[in-house]
Amino acid sequence: MSFATSKEDFPPFFAVAPSNMHDSKLYVTTVQGIKIRQPGRKSLNKPKIMNADAAYDSREIRKYNRKRGIKSNISENKRNRRKGKKRGRPYRMKKEEYRYRKSVERLFSWLKAFKRIVVRYEKLANTYTAFILLACILILWRVLK
Repeated sequence: MSFATSKEDFPPFFAVAPSNMHDSKLYVTTVQGIKIRQPGRKSLNKPKIMNADAAYDSREIRKYNRKRGIKSNISENKRNRRKGKKRGRPYRMKKEEYRYRKSVERLFSWLKAFKRIVVRYEKLANTYTAFILLACILILWRVLK
């Protein structure tokens, strides 16, 4: 499961995949599903900046973001980088922008309260997606109560 969020106000989009697939493989699908609502204007289909943790630090993702005009604010994965002197410009990460990622992490922790989602007993993606949406509704209900 992969979630996307940014500083703008919009509901998060999520994509469901088999449990043996890494989250970074769902990156393009997740970014393409984002719709940013703007009052009085046409909604955007891409964020200005994408905050992601070190699991999404790959050349393919950074190249995709650059091609679409999305600024990458991705922390560098130390294990995946080669040893020795690096060539080219270093990647920048703005910590003040990265703090908006905590909303996704908070949603993950709230979803972990629902054991059926964590363990994933459902074989069908539609059923699993329905349980995730039901859990999001219950979380929203608890917050608004």
